[in-house]
Amino acid sequence: MIFFGHRFLASKSFYHIQSIEAIQNTPPSSTLFVVFSENNLDIIEHMKRNQLPFALSIKNITELLYASALGTSYIIVEKNLAKTSQNIAQEYLMDAKVLAFISDEEDIEELGLLGIDGVIFADAIVKINS
Repeated sequence: MIFFGHRFLASKSFYHIQSIEAIQNTPPSSTLFVVFSENNLDIIEHMKRNQLPFALSIKNITELLYASALGTSYIIVEKNLAKTSQNIAQEYLMDAKVLAFISDEEDIEELGLLGIDGVIFADAIVKINS
């Protein structure tokens, strides 16, 4: 299992951007974080075209499939969608890792037993302004 933002396990950060211009304010080689939305397709296409590693937060299975087709490295889901998302990711041999967004360490065991690729805590996401 991969851990991001855990209080005692070192990990890289994700940089939450809301515009293409905000990318300039992120460290080199950082993983960008965007909430999947039709309004953000220009940002997503820019990241894909420039081969920038990025994570997409999704709300449903349709968005999961879009995220994979768009070439994201990480797909971030709420805990209740994690198992279904992981099953689909394995069925379609997706390259992206499925990360469950959690706030309580007690969820780690359950998600581990379900075979989820990883977990992400809020501390792993750094908000970047334009």
